[in-house]
Amino acid sequence: MSKLYIARSAKLAARVLDGEMMIMSGEDSTLFTLNKTATIIWQAADGTTPLEEIVERRIVPEFEIDPGAALHDAETLARELASHGILQVSEEPIAPTKPAKPAAGEAQ
Repeated sequence: MSKLYIARSAKLAARVLDGEMMIMSGEDSTLFTLNKTATIIWQAADGTTPLEEIVERRIVPEFEIDPGAALHDAETLARELASHGILQVSEEPIAPTKPAKPAAGEAQ
């Protein structure tokens, strides 16, 4: 299995509210609410860290879940978010896009 890299789309507005990420698409103004797991993955999506590493370092310790099951679920989630334009998914590291200003409530 090849590694997957994920990066946040640049055409979004995002804000954390009660531990969940609220994301609005800049293309069609659709609003998405990510649960805690999806929020962790989205925040770690820097384009250079493999999804497998994000799962091993952030998801497995946080939720005490089987690494294989967690990776499968994370890959499914990443592809679903990519289908909505929230994430970019690639088998190679993703070059950073022009940095957007962080939304209120989001760490820099």
